[in-house]
Amino acid sequence: MQHHSTLSFAQRATRRTLLHAACAVPLALGFAGQAVAQTAASSWPSKTIRFVVPYPPGGPTDLMARMLQPELQSRLGVTVIVDNKGGAGGNTGSAEVAKQAPADGHTLLLAASGPMAVNASLYSSMPFNPLTDLAPVVQLSAFPLVLEVHPSLGVKTLAEFLAMAKAGKPVLSYASAGNGTPQHLAGELFNSTLGVKLAHIPYRGAGPALNDLIGGQVNVMFDIVGSSLPHIQAGKLIPLAVTSSERAKVLPNVPTLAEAGVPGYQITGWHGIAVRAGTPQPIVDKLNATVNAIFKEPAFRAKWEAIGTPVVAGSAADFGALIKTDAQRLGKLVRDAGVTVD
Repeated sequence: MQHHSTLSFAQRATRRTLLHAACAVPLALGFAGQAVAQTAASSWPSKTIRFVVPYPPGGPTDLMARMLQPELQSRLGVTVIVDNKGGAGGNTGSAEVAKQAPADGHTLLLAASGPMAVNASLYSSMPFNPLTDLAPVVQLSAFPLVLEVHPSLGVKTLAEFLAMAKAGKPVLSYASAGNGTPQHLAGELFNSTLGVKLAHIPYRGAGPALNDLIGGQVNVMFDIVGSSLPHIQAGKLIPLAVTSSERAKVLPNVPTLAEAGVPGYQITGWHGIAVRAGTPQPIVDKLNATVNAIFKEPAFRAKWEAIGTPVVAGSAADFGALIKTDAQRLGKLVRDAGVTVD
C-alpha cells in the first residue's frame, strides 16, 4: 500500500521555497563578494601608493623600485613614493608590509629572494611567513652576480684570486647586502665549494657594501651585475667571473665561474612585487597587468636589461611558484653550506 505525505500541497510548496532560498544565500553572498572585490579594483588606486624597499637606498633593489616608480605613477594616476625600510636581511621592511599594511593594494613590497625564500632557513624565528602573509603580484628580475675585487688586491683572473685565497695571506673579506642575501649565499657557496675561507662582512644593504668595496675597506663582493657595472666600466672594480650558467650580456668578456674552473657553481637571485595577503584578487590582477604593460614598452625594456637582468614579468601564479620552489632550493643550500646569522 502506498503511503502519502501528511504535508499539504501548500506546506510542501513552502518548504521548497525555503530550501531554494537557503541554497541561494551562499550564491548571493558569493556574487556580493565578487561585486565588492570588483568595485575595490575599479576604484583602486584611490590614494598615494607606498612602495616599500626592504633595503637602504643605493642598492639594486632600490634601483628597481625607483625605475618603476615614475612608470607606475604615470599609468595609475596617483603619487607613488619609494620608502626604504632596511634591516635584518630584508625582514624588517618585508614584515611591515606583511603584518602592518592594509590589504588594499596601496602598499607594495619590492620582494627580494633573500627575505622571500632564504631567511626562513637562516633565522631561528621570522617576523612573517612569506608564503602565507604576502600575495605575489609579479616577478621583476632574475639576475646573475659578479665576483669582483678592488684593484688594490692586484689580481686580474679567478685563478690568481684563488691562489691568494688558498694561501690565506692576506685574509680576504667579502661584503654582502646582509645575512641571507644572494651576495651572502654566493660567498658561502664559494667557500664550501672551493675549501677557502673568505670572511663575511654583512652590511645593511648592497649600497653601503658596494661603497666600502669601492673604497677598499673590503676586498671582495659578489654583487648584482647591474649595480656594479658602472664601477667596473670605470675601472674601480675588477670583475673575475659571474655566478650564472651563461655569461652576462652586459659583461660578455667575463667568464662564468664554471668556465673559470669552478664546475657546478651557479647561484642567481630575483626580485618581484608582493602585497599583503588578503588584498582583493582584482587589485592584484590590475597591478600585474600594469607592470606587464610597462615591460612591453621597448624603451623601458632596454633600460631594464641595461642593469643586468632580463625582463621577466608574467603572471602572479608564476611568481608564487618561484617563491615556493626557491624556498626549498635555497633553503637546502643554506643548510648544506652551514650558513648562520652572524
